[in-house]
Amino acid sequence: MTQRRSSHRPPRLLAALVRHGDYHQLPDTPSAHQPFPLTSDGREQATRAGGELRDMLDTFGCDLAPQIDSSNLLRAWQTASLIQSVLAEGRHGVSVHGFDALAERGLGSAANLSAARIEAVIAEDPRFSCLPANWKSDSHFRLPLQGAESLMDAGERVASHLTAQIQALLRHGEGHREGHGEADVLKIFVGHGAAFRHAAHHLGVLAFDDIARLSMHHGRPVLLEYRQEQGWRHIAGEWKVRRQHAQFRD
Repeated sequence: MTQRRSSHRPPRLLAALVRHGDYHQLPDTPSAHQPFPLTSDGREQATRAGGELRDMLDTFGCDLAPQIDSSNLLRAWQTASLIQSVLAEGRHGVSVHGFDALAERGLGSAANLSAARIEAVIAEDPRFSCLPANWKSDSHFRLPLQGAESLMDAGERVASHLTAQIQALLRHGEGHREGHGEADVLKIFVGHGAAFRHAAHHLGVLAFDDIARLSMHHGRPVLLEYRQEQGWRHIAGEWKVRRQHAQFRD
């Protein structure tokens, strides 16, 4: 049974950030907007994520927000759908809705080209200088191509979506409160590791230096809490410590 909050505090609003499972990825190609599905390992990771989220609901005594927000990229949507199936077995009714706002960093007109091909394209364009050696992992670097984003751009986009969706839950709760029995709520977001980490920095959860030091496990929820006056904080779920010099991969 869901635990009800004390009348002395407002309901807790929790956001579970879930990186999609392992997927069929092109070699030497920045992950960006590749349209490929989960591998068998990725499907297992997504299924385990559903069980871990079900346990978190019990541990924190939360109601589940009725909508999972997912990136529209196939690997994320499949992950969200497998999580949905597991939660449905435990009588947690929830739907999956896709959002472009949760996508990984976009490379614009260079999307899904290999890193070597992107570097050659820039080198052959008389308008641009050659790319810096760390262009894929530099949080502030944006390819000089139409439609491209930096990692910080993507993080800001994701952070705005998280905040807007959680604040909407807060407004909904205030508009429908009856007496003192308002439940705490957990909402699930399924997306991409680099975009989520940069979003966490924008939200004040990760220091800038931690963006490069940390990663996210496939299908392992990281739980953040939002408080209207204090903002965001990390309360559960482990970040993955990145191997030294590893490149950003979603």
